[in-house]
Parts: sequence; structure tokens; C-alpha cells
Amino acid sequence: MGLRLADALRLTAGGRPTVPAPSRVAFVGAGGKTTAMFQLARQLGGPVIVSTTTHLGAWQIPLADNHIIAAGIEDLPLEPPAGVTLVTGARMPAQSADDWDRFGPVPDAVLLWLHDANAWNRLPLLVEADGAHRKPLKAPVAHEPVIPPYMGIVVVVAGLSGLGKPLSEETVHRPGQFGALSGLHIGDVVTPEALGVVLASAQGGCRGIPAGARRAALLNQADNDSIKAQARRMVAALLSEFDAVLVASLQSEVVHAVHEPVAGIVLAAGGSTRLGRPKVLLDWHGQPFVRAVAISALAAGLQPVVVVTGPNDDEVSGALNGLPVSVVHNTAWETGQASSIQAGLRSLPATAGAAVFLLADQPQIGADVIKAIADKHAEGLYPIVAPLIMMERRGNPVLFDQVTFPELLSLQGDIGGRAVFSRHHVEYVPWYDERLLIDVDTDEDYRRLLEEDTP
Repeated sequence: MGLRLADALRLTAGGRPTVPAPSRVAFVGAGGKTTAMFQLARQLGGPVIVSTTTHLGAWQIPLADNHIIAAGIEDLPLEPPAGVTLVTGARMPAQSADDWDRFGPVPDAVLLWLHDANAWNRLPLLVEADGAHRKPLKAPVAHEPVIPPYMGIVVVVAGLSGLGKPLSEETVHRPGQFGALSGLHIGDVVTPEALGVVLASAQGGCRGIPAGARRAALLNQADNDSIKAQARRMVAALLSEFDAVLVASLQSEVVHAVHEPVAGIVLAAGGSTRLGRPKVLLDWHGQPFVRAVAISALAAGLQPVVVVTGPNDDEVSGALNGLPVSVVHNTAWETGQASSIQAGLRSLPATAGAAVFLLADQPQIGADVIKAIADKHAEGLYPIVAPLIMMERRGNPVLFDQVTFPELLSLQGDIGGRAVFSRHHVEYVPWYDERLLIDVDTDEDYRRLLEEDTP
């Protein structure tokens, strides 16, 4: 099914706004930038202002309901018109016989007025901030993009139809600059890795993005499974520079996947009262339980991985030596699981799109099931994703989207995430391994786990 672009950018959910502040979104790059901008404008509903800091082709004018040419503030209406209104500068005279019909950018004062007026009226403002001569790929030069400093989101678009093609003027706007950034030469085949390098470069796709703006890479034209697979090869590298990576087919108005940083929170703060000794330090194939769980979380690509400790903080921390994980000591561990959930969540960066909660007494949980629930979440930004064991029982680990974090942070006592299940849609991933249902509270549980793991 996929997502709408507005939902994928977390500006709406099911057609309703999800953020209190008005949307300020700039679009740069190539391969569907204009399509993305007007598609988002329609999805946001109500009066929406679209404008430009660069030249805009005359063919784009009919995409709006209204067109205003503004040389100054006096040319702008006092009240925003209904629908989508495009505000541009004056029509530009052709410089040559093959020059394209276009309109110029609006003056800075006009764009700032639009920003202030839209903020007052709580209306979205969408801005196209560079050009690409209708090529699927591009690389910027020194004078572009021109992104206003008050943009809250910058969407960097790339057309995947340019992959597998020779680096040339046919498919890449400014192929020389693209080659300088990617290491390719003219005529070389453009690979996903080369495109990823250009998009993630401070002199490429990330050029000119204001500090503090949310960054989204939009990989458009993923129109078949082969191209989707190529897009997935780019995700991990792009998430080092972007807050989200969207894989989309905008001609079909669908975003196939939204990849965001997914954190791992390992709950290792229990008192092990029934077992009589720290169960998170029990042996599992030559290493403590908690270390095995953390290794699985890292292998699945969770980032960051946070381990929440309790009464055995020093021993658990020692068991994690050498692993790139954070350890958070929950001093209120005796109050119950809710305090550990909250300690983990409060340690996460604001960029975390979701968190997978893992129990430190389940070392049998492998990276495969963790990755499966994270991939399912990317398909629809579902609030909660969990494995369904043998099509009958919910198992662990469980992923919670950021929309559930406020509720998780309000839990009290010895209660876990199950308390919010009834208030959100739960998406299940079928999983055929009953070992995921075993957790260790007693010596008998431990023996059973070891027996179940014996080939």
C-alpha cells in the first residue's frame, strides 16, 4: 500500500496534521522535485503557498490553483486564496532560441513576508530552492541551492532512473561536478554507491541546508523491485547525514518505505528475585545474556543501542566492554519496568524514529527478527510492530514508533509497553520460532532455553 508523502514526512497522519507548527519545507535536487512539492501541497489541504528561490518553468504554473507574480509585498493579497497558490517573480525573457519559458524567483522580502504571514495564519509554505533542467540527477555548484534559513524541513530529491546510466549530460545536471564528488569519470556508470556519496556530501545533496532543519532524502522513481533493492543499498550510508530516507514512486503517489534511525533499548534492570542471581549475566554460548542481546541489536542495525541497568550496574557494564553501546543506570529500578522504559527513552536523540525494546533475559532473539520488525515499520510508520509467533501469540522484541513515546513516558509502576497496545494499531510480523516466547525467570526456564537451543 505505501504512504502518502505528507505522512512519510510526518507532517500528517491519515490526513490530519501531526505537528503544532506550520510546515516550512524546501525542495532541492532532481528527479521529481516539482512533483513532490505540488503533491505535498495537495495532501496538506487548505490554503497552501508554494514559492521559489530559483527559476521556475512555465509548465509548472498550471499545477497550482492560483498564480501570483510578486515584485513586491504590495502584489500579495491580504488573505491567502483557497487551494494551492504559486507565488513567483516575473516572467524571464528567453536568452536564446532553445531557452525554456520560465519565471524568476521572488525577492527575499516577499518570501520573508510569506513566511511571516503564513506563520501567523498557521499555513504551510513550500519552496523550490534549486533547478535541475528536468534531469533525474544533479550536483549543485557554489551559488545553489538557495534555501531560506527558516525552513524546517529540507527534502533532497534524486531520480533513481539515473542509476545504471553513463555519467553524462543526458541524465545528470552538471555531470562534471557530480563526478568530482563521486569519483566517477564521464561515461562511467552511475551506481547506487556513487549517488549515495553525492547526496550525503556537504558539497552535494547536503549543501546549504540550514542548521537545525530536518533532512530527508527522497529516492524517487523506485518503480520496480530491482530499483527498490538498489535504493535499499543506499539507506545505511544516507542515514549518517539524513534524518529520514524515503523510497518512493511519486508518479503513483506512493512512498514505499521511510527509513529513520531506529534505536534499541535493552531492558536489563530487573532484580531477578525469582532466580536468586542476576539472570542477565547467565551464560549464553560463552557470553553473558545481556552482551548477546546487545550484539544482536547492533547486528540488526539499531542505532543507538542503550542498555538500561539496575542493581548490578557495574557487572552489567563490565559485560558490555568493547561494544558501541550506551549504558544508562536506572536508579528507580525497584519501582518497576516503566521507570526503565522511560530511562531508555530519555537517553535517545530527537532523531530516533522508533525504538525496539529488547529483554536482556532473551539472548535467543536474533538480529533477523529485529531487522524484520524494523523493516515492517519502515513500510508504514506503524505505531507498534511485534512478531506473531506461530500465528497465535505475540512475542518479543516490540518496536514502538515515536508517536507512542509520550504515552510510554507517562507509564507508572511495574507495567510495560503493553499498556499502550489498546490505543494504537499493532502491525504483526509472522514468525515461526517458538523460542521467542521463552524468557528466563527460574532455573527451569534457563534449562528449557538451553534445551530448546540444542540442535
